[in-house]
Amino acid sequence: MAIYTLPELPYDYSALAPVISPEIIELHHDKHHATYVKGANDTLEQLAEARDKDQWGSINGLEKNLAFHLSGHILHSIYWTNMTGDGGGEPLAKDGVGELADAIAEHFGSFDRFKAQLSKAAATTQGSGWGVLAYEPVSGRLVVEQVYDHQGNVGQGSVPILVFDAWEHAFYLQYKNQKVDFIEAMWKVVNWQDVARRYTAAKERAHNLLLT
Repeated sequence: MAIYTLPELPYDYSALAPVISPEIIELHHDKHHATYVKGANDTLEQLAEARDKDQWGSINGLEKNLAFHLSGHILHSIYWTNMTGDGGGEPLAKDGVGELADAIAEHFGSFDRFKAQLSKAAATTQGSGWGVLAYEPVSGRLVVEQVYDHQGNVGQGSVPILVFDAWEHAFYLQYKNQKVDFIEAMWKVVNWQDVARRYTAAKERAHNLLLT
């Protein structure tokens, strides 16, 4: 029985054009994201078989595969809702996202400085990866993380609330090798209401991480 399922897109394939073409959205969601879902479910089945047979010769590879596919599924699930065709700009109090706007200003100095850091993190990730704005629950602050593949180089316990996919499959059909242009265009479709909801939810659950 499958544990993970591919979420439906919250919009049609053309909703993010011209920033992201319908062809990219369809391939990215229906093929690439679906592969991570299947990979996570398949790996869980293989781990169950290893437990049943008490055969652990492949444990290292299976654990790595689970982290890769599961993190890919989670990040992509956030990615789709982080975007909207009528998004962009910056979070402002008048739009109902003032708490998020205040936190960005407090932890990065200004929105422009935050934008520069996240853009640079996403654009310069070596190989495949992501630029991520995350809530770090130990300090209660926002941090930018540079995620290699889907799961490497992140702080344990940090909760992603805004993710920029910098894998080539996210942009190459439209932007070719101009990753920087794609990252800059991404700011035009950020759904700040979704990011703000994720920020609030992450703060509310923060006390569950460290029990003292």
